[in-house]
Amino acid sequence: MHLSMWTYPWDVQDLGFDAVVADLKQRANVNTVSLATSYHAGRFLQPRSPKRKTYFPQDGTVYFKPTPSRWEGLAIQPQVASMVDESDVLGEFTRRRDTTGLAVSCWTVCLHNMRLGLLHPGAVTCNAVGDRSPFGLCPSHPDARAYVATLVEDVTRTYKPDVIELETPGFMGFAHGFHHEKDGVGLTAEDDLLFSLCFCPACMERSAKAGVDAAAAKRTVAQWILETCERETPQPRWPDFPAGGLDVFRPHPEVYDFLTWRFEPVTSLVAEIRERADPATKVYVIDLDNGWLGGGDTAQLAKVSDGVILCAYDKPVAEVADLIARGRSAAGKDRYLGTGFRLFYPEMRSAHDIVERTRAAVTAGADGVNYYNYGLVPAPRLDWVRKAITAVRT
Repeated sequence: MHLSMWTYPWDVQDLGFDAVVADLKQRANVNTVSLATSYHAGRFLQPRSPKRKTYFPQDGTVYFKPTPSRWEGLAIQPQVASMVDESDVLGEFTRRRDTTGLAVSCWTVCLHNMRLGLLHPGAVTCNAVGDRSPFGLCPSHPDARAYVATLVEDVTRTYKPDVIELETPGFMGFAHGFHHEKDGVGLTAEDDLLFSLCFCPACMERSAKAGVDAAAAKRTVAQWILETCERETPQPRWPDFPAGGLDVFRPHPEVYDFLTWRFEPVTSLVAEIRERADPATKVYVIDLDNGWLGGGDTAQLAKVSDGVILCAYDKPVAEVADLIARGRSAAGKDRYLGTGFRLFYPEMRSAHDIVERTRAAVTAGADGVNYYNYGLVPAPRLDWVRKAITAVRT
């Protein structure tokens, strides 16, 4: 069973490699480290670091040493985080995996990259009223696709990790925790989707080749966005959104067809990633419930990769079981199906909470569990993970 903790390389540098391995192996009892190898900016509380209690990582950088020859001629180039000059944490984990006993997974953020979006504005998503979102590269854009596929090819063929976990290989949502976000309108869940639907030139061209009238969809969505901005108070258009899925849009065939098409650029990108990645490295896609909002279809993604990790954030026990059961039905029996849980309070108030959710996921058919996040939580919560793993192993 794949049992892992998502971990940042700066935590390893702050706490020390051997101390982190001891925590993961002996205290948490996981058998894999999921190390961030491409990541975005943020403000991170570091409760256990002896050097600092907050950390602001460089935006949109990679935490490994790229091979220059693989990147020749590409428009979008990776930026190596300065901390890699101090130590190559990923390299140390892969070199020492036989002695540590920890499998190595490369936790890789794909298209969510503000630094690259600002450098390459033509490769980011663009909504129906012409607003670009610099924090999200578009999975339809050739340069963005080449960047992500090369990123995965490079890290897997150079470092030979056991697994690579793909985060954000699809379309980014409008609301994602950007710096000082302001919303006085009161956007609903469907408004977030409408503002995030991409009608950039690459999407328009790619959908047209598939026989989709994206121009008609764009007109309808633009009108809905304008109506959203003019209303006095928030008014949901579709009461069963997002639970109703794509069926909500059947009365609007132009939008329904466009939303159905959005699976293609995401699925084909993951397929290309799997083809270019080292054959010995398993490729898993990280997704959430209602992944269709970002162009992800569990069944399609599982078919072109080695498996899917469906995160069960903010879900009670019964909903965890339902999510995994639906995920297993979509992915099939021959593909890896994992889940992810946050160790954050008050989402998890005690060891009991994480034990029950882990047990529910495994009972419903999960092949493994990832826990978020090693360096963001106090040390006693590592004991919660150990209790959860013990519960499913006995």
